[in-house]
Amino acid sequence: MASYNRVILVGNLTRDIELKYTPGGTAVTDIGMAVNDRRKSATGDWVDETTFVDVTLWGRTAEVASEYLGKGSPILVEGRLKLDTWETEGQKRSKLRVVCDRMQMLGGGPGGGGSPGGGGASRPVKQVSDGPPVSMDDGSPGQRDAQPTGGGQGYEDPDIPF
Repeated sequence: MASYNRVILVGNLTRDIELKYTPGGTAVTDIGMAVNDRRKSATGDWVDETTFVDVTLWGRTAEVASEYLGKGSPILVEGRLKLDTWETEGQKRSKLRVVCDRMQMLGGGPGGGGSPGGGGASRPVKQVSDGPPVSMDDGSPGQRDAQPTGGGQGYEDPDIPF
């Protein structure tokens, strides 16, 4: 019998992150996400429905999330569903949660920034050679330092393959 257990969610954090460590030193945190869904009802009115999901982050992912994210921050998580079961006062209980394999911070958190304070004052910075830090506002992966565009010495060399 085939099975496939994969979840991708985009939502906002419902509370600030509390980072903990296992006795072995591995970082772990449980976050709450609010995922919104909007659809038309039978009467034609728009209805908003919010689903609250518990997500567990491990290792460096948990550390990064606790450093840069706070309540209200937008986030994308990809992972798998896990059913936790336990017994309390003779009653069996269970809860479905997501174990995160990959996390992506999304821009535009509270107050327009992605930082826990919401001010947006701190942005990732990339050091370019020995010059001043350069802000990476677009967050695009694979961003490179500026390259010459032509007209300089060596561009008329017939051995250049372009």
